[in-house]
Amino acid sequence: MRTEVRIERYADQGRCVAHIDGRVVFVRFALPGELVRIELDEPCDRDDRFWTGEVVEVLEPSDDRVEPAWPLAGPLSQGGGVGGADLVHVSLPGQLTWKAVTVSEQMNRLGHVDVAVPIERMPGDEESGGLNWRTRIEMIADEQGKPSMRRRGTHVRVPIDTMPLATRTLLDVAEREQVWDGGFEPGAQIRLSVPEPRNIAAHETQRDNFAVLIDGVLNAGSQLLDEQVTINGTVFNYKVDANGFWQIHRQAPIALATHVINLVNGELDGNIAPVIWDLYSGSGLFTLPLATLTGERTRMLSVEGARVAVKNAQRNLRAMNLSDVDARAGDVSKTLERVPAHLSRPDAVVLDPPRAGARAKVCRQIAEAGARVVVYIACDPTSLARDTATLIAEGYTLKNIRAFDIYPMTHHVETVALFTR
Repeated sequence: MRTEVRIERYADQGRCVAHIDGRVVFVRFALPGELVRIELDEPCDRDDRFWTGEVVEVLEPSDDRVEPAWPLAGPLSQGGGVGGADLVHVSLPGQLTWKAVTVSEQMNRLGHVDVAVPIERMPGDEESGGLNWRTRIEMIADEQGKPSMRRRGTHVRVPIDTMPLATRTLLDVAEREQVWDGGFEPGAQIRLSVPEPRNIAAHETQRDNFAVLIDGVLNAGSQLLDEQVTINGTVFNYKVDANGFWQIHRQAPIALATHVINLVNGELDGNIAPVIWDLYSGSGLFTLPLATLTGERTRMLSVEGARVAVKNAQRNLRAMNLSDVDARAGDVSKTLERVPAHLSRPDAVVLDPPRAGARAKVCRQIAEAGARVVVYIACDPTSLARDTATLIAEGYTLKNIRAFDIYPMTHHVETVALFTR
C-alpha cells in the first residue's frame, strides 16, 4: 500500500515519524518536514500500535537531502536495501544534526535531564564525504561464493565488489587478497580486519597486519593485529584479536581515548594514588592510558567478559611494564561482588558497555562503591539515557556530555558522559 505523508520528526534506528489516520508510522529514508510518498511494509492492514514503511518518492525534499553516495544502501525503490548506511540520503551536516537531536531527546525523555549535546566529526570524514572509515567489515558469500550483503527484509544476497565505508587500506588488502573474486563456500561469513597505519614505519609493515577470516577462522594475514593509538603525545601499542572487538572507525580509538583520559585527569585533580575501575574494558584501549595517568601509583581493576580480549589486555599491559592492574575476565556485575579490598573504593570509574548498556544493577554497584567520578562511553543513546536516570537517582550529576560521529552514514553515534558526585 502506498500513501502520502508529511514527515514530522526524527525517530530511532534511522527512521522518522509520520501519522496515518492517527497511527504512528516509522519511515525509512525520510527527513523531518518532507512530503513523501511511502510504501508500507506488509502486511499493511495489521492492527499494530504502529506501522513501518519506506520512502518511494520525495515530493517536497528537505534541504538536508542528498543523492545517496552509496546507492546500494539507499531505498529499495532505487535499487538499494542492503543496509549498513541508513542515513546515506542525508547531508553530512544533516547527519550531525540528526544525531545531536536524537541524543538530546533520549536524555530528556529517559534520563530526565535537559541538555544540548555537542557532536564532533572525526578528522578526514568531511573530505572523504563520510566514506572510507571502517577498519572492519563483514559480508556473506552468496550462492556463487562471491562476497555479498543481504537485502533488507529478504534472504536475497546482493553481490558486492567494493565497500564504500571501508578504509582505503582495507580496500587495498581486499584487492590484494582477491576477496572480491569470491571462491568462498556459499553462506560463509567473511570478515576483514585491517588496522589503520599510524606512521611510516607502521605502513611499511602493514602487509602482515591484516586478517581475512572465514566463519571465524583465519584465512589470510594474522590472528593478532597491531593497533597504535597516540594520546596526548604518548604512543600506546595494542595486540588485538582479529575476530574481537575494536573501535571500527579509523580515528575513533584516538578521539575517544583522548577525551576520556582528559576527563578523568581533570576530575582527579592531582590525586597521585587513585584507584580506577575500567569496566567492559576490551583489549585495554582505556586501561593502558588510565594506568599511566599518575605514574606508578595508580591502582586499577579492569573487567571484560571476552576472555581472549582479557588475555590480550594482559599482554598489552606487560609490554608496558604496567603490573598494578588487576585485569579480570567475567561478568561485570558478578565480578564487582568480589572486588579485593585495596581496589574496592574507586576514585573514578570508566565504563564502555555493549549496546544494551550497563543496566541498573551495575550502576548501583558503582554508586555503592563510592566512586566520585564516572565516565560512561555509550554506543546507544537510549541505553545511556536509562542508565543516566539510575545514576542521578544514586546521587550523581551529569557534568559533561559530548557525542562523536564515529559512524558516518548511519544513525549510530558514540556518546561520552561525565558524572560526578
